[in-house]
This record gives sequence, structure tokens and C-alpha cells, in this order.
Amino acid sequence: MKRIYLDHSATTPVDPQAAELMMTYFLEYYGNPSSIHFFGRQVKKALEEARYQVASLINADPSEITFTSGGTEADNLAIQGAARARSGKGKHLITSAIEHHAVLDTFKYLAKNGYELTILPVDEEGIVSVDELKKAIRPDTILISIMHANNEVGSIQPAAEIGRITREKGIIFHVDAVQSLGKLPIDVKTMNADLLTVSSHKIYGPKGVGALYIRKGIKISPLVYGGSQERKLRSGTENTPGIIGFGKACELAGERMEEENRKLITQRDKLMNGIISRIGHVKINGPLGDKRLPGNVNVSINYIEGESLLLSLDMLGIAASSGSACTSGSLDPSHVLLAMGLSHEVAHGSLRLSLGRHNTDEDIDFVLEELPKIVDRLRMMSPLYHKAN
Repeated sequence: MKRIYLDHSATTPVDPQAAELMMTYFLEYYGNPSSIHFFGRQVKKALEEARYQVASLINADPSEITFTSGGTEADNLAIQGAARARSGKGKHLITSAIEHHAVLDTFKYLAKNGYELTILPVDEEGIVSVDELKKAIRPDTILISIMHANNEVGSIQPAAEIGRITREKGIIFHVDAVQSLGKLPIDVKTMNADLLTVSSHKIYGPKGVGALYIRKGIKISPLVYGGSQERKLRSGTENTPGIIGFGKACELAGERMEEENRKLITQRDKLMNGIISRIGHVKINGPLGDKRLPGNVNVSINYIEGESLLLSLDMLGIAASSGSACTSGSLDPSHVLLAMGLSHEVAHGSLRLSLGRHNTDEDIDFVLEELPKIVDRLRMMSPLYHKAN
């Protein structure tokens, strides 16, 4: 059976060049980068090269990059670290209703521990209103966190415009760029980001590695104590093979982004248009065109249950999802789709197909051939479909 992977928003395969480089630092240069002997020095040099590679992809200075165990830790370090460091100036925080749970749950934790939280709504395309954000700002607002692009529906947020507002008002601006890194051009300077989260395994690097950009002059409190690594902001011996693989993945992503995006946009639009034309009672979730991530397709298919659809696709060798990988074990509908105004019933029938580097036009053709058959079969078993028709 041929297997087609259409879940790149959840994770990506490690690029062979990154994997090959990592093996050198598992087997040959295995020293601790904090050690001053030859083995340690070789690893330290490679670690700093990776820091430069990550920084280059977002137009930052290498000294502004702090490595973490992934996007979730980086989000926590940014949000908790900034809130605690600035608690004397106020305790009001702002985020949006469609953030990843690594952001939302961290804010909700702070809200239970003395902070006040405003969660902004989004429109039907999943985009935050800049006017609503302006209205929500108070004199005691100390931190605003808005993602660059949504992991479920691909909506790209007006981050640069929000950044201008926060910079003018002296509010810390955190951007979760886990889904946009390597897919969209990112410039932390033009975005006016103070803190920005990135992750390795979304861009063909290894799992278990991420980074937090911290603009020079921004003070945050660490979450982990016990050593001087990462300028004392993230103590513990660095995952050097993973970090080095992450750096190589960033270098490759920068080189390939423009060409890959042209292919992904063509395949994305072919897939969306094909689904709409071949299946009735379907809604595209999220914006169209250049307001959407290049490889993201998210549709709600009425009168079917999402889990049955995913299992049926998997039986044909097609890997897809119904939303964030971090909540795929939950029976609750997507909080992102609910925030966009979809009903529970429609949200339960959502399907996310996220394209990647190795998908072919033949993959798209196969999905468009088989998906309508699956939907027809599932609807034949649905009393809701027969009642509506």
C-alpha cells in the first residue's frame, strides 16, 4: 500500500542532511559543550553555528536565541517569564481565542494565580481584529501574545501591525511562530516582536528542540534553574545533536522556502477546489489566498463524524488530522473552529490536510479520487444526512 502523509502541521520527517549531521554529534563529537577540552570545544562551536542558523531565518542576532526542548517550553518561558519579570508594572494579559494550547493553557494558569486575562475573539476567517485588540489594552497591560499563523486553519495574523501598537505602548509582544517558521518570511524587526517562539520538528528538523527569540533589552524570568547554560535562562546540558539538526533544518528552509511555497500553494488550491467541486455540503475553514499558510487545507464536511473519516483515510494509507496534534486524543471539537463561529456538529466533521515538501501531484489526485467515496459511504450511514436530504 502506498502511504501519503498529509499531516505536516503535526510534524515533519527529518531532512536527511540534518539527520546525517546529527549522527556526527551522537557518535564522533559527543562532548558536553560546557567542557573546555577538545570534545567540548567542537560541540560548542557547532552549537553556536546552529544558533546563527536559527537567528538568520528570522533576522535576529544569535545572542537573542535561547534553545529549549520545543515550542511548548518556549511558549511557557516567554509568557510566564515575561509576566513574572513585569508583574510590578501590571498584571493584565491579552491573547486570542485560537492560540495553541501551549499558549492558552499557560495564560489560564497565570489567570488563576493573580493575573487578569483578556481573550480576544476572531472573525469567521480566524483572524484577530486589530481594533478589538486596541480596545482591550489597559494601562496595566504588560504582555500580548498573538500567533503568527494558526496551526489548524492556516490563518495568518496581522502580527506586524499588532507589533507596532505594542511597541508604541511599551507592552511586551510575544509571537508564536511555530507554524509559520520556514513557511513564511519572518523578520522579528519589522514584526516588532519582543519574544518569538519557533520549533524544529515542524520544518524537517528533529523533535524535542525549539527556541525562543528574546529581543535585546527584554528581561524575562527563567523557569528552570541549576546551571549557566543559555545565559542562565534555560539551565541544563543542551540537546546538542538536536540543536545542530535544527540549525541545519533552518538553513535548508531558508534556501528552499520560495520554491517550495510555489508548489504548496498550487497543490493546496487544487486540493481545496477539488474537494468543493466533488463533495456537497462542504465548508472551507479559514481564509483564502495569501492570508493562508501555503500548505494548509481545512474543511468541514457536514453529516459525518471526523474520527470515522480519519480512520477511513488511514485504511487507504492517507494520514490526515482533524486539528492540532496535541489534542487529537480529545473528543471535544476544535476550540479554533468554535471560536470562528462553527457549531459543535459542523466542527466535529472537520478535516485538516497539511501538505509538505515531498507531496506529489499524484498524491493530491489520489485523495480527490478516494475522499468523495469515503464521504458518500459515511453519509449513507448517517441519519442526519438522510433527514436533511
